Amino acid sequence: MCRKLFILLLILFTSLPVFAGDTPLAPFPWQNTVSRLMDKAMADGLVAGGVVVVGNRHGIVYESAFGRVSGESGALPVSTETIFDVASLTKVVATAPVVMGLVEQGRLSLADPVTRWFPEFAGKGKDGVLVEHLLTHTSGLDDFPLSASSPLLSALEGVARQKLKGEPGHRFRYADINFILLGELVRRVTGTPLDRVVSETVYGPLAMTATCFNPGPAAAGRCAATLDVGGGPQFGKVQDTTARLLDGVAGHAGIFTTAGDLARFCRMILGDGELDGQRVLAAPTLRQMAAPHFSRGGTVRRGLGWDIASPYSSPKGRGFSEASFGHTGYSGSSLWIDPENDVFVVLLSSRLDYRSTRAFSKLRNDLSTVAFAMLHPDLRELSEIAMFKAPQGR
Repeated sequence: MCRKLFILLLILFTSLPVFAGDTPLAPFPWQNTVSRLMDKAMADGLVAGGVVVVGNRHGIVYESAFGRVSGESGALPVSTETIFDVASLTKVVATAPVVMGLVEQGRLSLADPVTRWFPEFAGKGKDGVLVEHLLTHTSGLDDFPLSASSPLLSALEGVARQKLKGEPGHRFRYADINFILLGELVRRVTGTPLDRVVSETVYGPLAMTATCFNPGPAAAGRCAATLDVGGGPQFGKVQDTTARLLDGVAGHAGIFTTAGDLARFCRMILGDGELDGQRVLAAPTLRQMAAPHFSRGGTVRRGLGWDIASPYSSPKGRGFSEASFGHTGYSGSSLWIDPENDVFVVLLSSRLDYRSTRAFSKLRNDLSTVAFAMLHPDLRELSEIAMFKAPQGR
């Protein structure tokens, strides 16, 4: 009888939807564990504050805000409605889904040589680079500085001049230039800038009302700070210098969003491309995006945009399956999604320390381990590990 009751409670716990403003379903011990992790991160000066959200395809089971929007004295407290610059999460919540939507429509192919869409690269040693290689960071291209006077032109000219490092499809090197090209590719295919396309095809259907490029002065009061080049706080202006040169709209960075909006995006992914009756991508497309592409002798696995297993996979906590995937952002953001176990975890933060990368990676990993244990409390060993990892007190 007790076992049946436990199973019933577990089903209810992992399936009932909870939305922003509701009482989280996560039991108090897990809420306390997340609080201790975030308290320590703030006490250690890693972050000024942040938001953590955990959920599954049905809804949010835990959502909480911590700390303040900047490290300045008197800064406002973070809320679940605070808007964050999510940096490289732009690659997977804007550029990659838009590109794959165009592939679904037959307007683009992953096997297209980039020279089809960038004829200025023809005869410049780029004939073997495919759209797929840009999405997996296996194009052989490296990043380089852009001209302040004509950034996009300098990006295209720089790619045309650059000699590829290795054969396309074999060498993994994470480089923003791949997604800068993809952002421009969207404009060339559709005739419409990336920011408008993603708003119309992804954020609008998903009711991600706070998500956009260039939030503007009116929204700056809701934004968490990032640090400018002098180390001071800035609000509502994209931190990434290359994205700023490109007027804040770029394929690699520039999106501002809330944790609640990202939760809706994650639920769409876990819902096979659909949320609340709105279909954004077909289920086979999502499976294709999450299928691993191997490089570095099989030690690195990347999807189409997604990170699966690489030096950047710190948000993949204990318990997440080999089918899980996600991404990180330099500003202090990350998300990780596990369709096999129906779990997602989002961390958005106002990052203060950019040097202690190991400590920040550990924070991401520990939070994800706790998040998984929230939704799978029957895994006793994992639960004990998650509890053990959390610091006791501040």
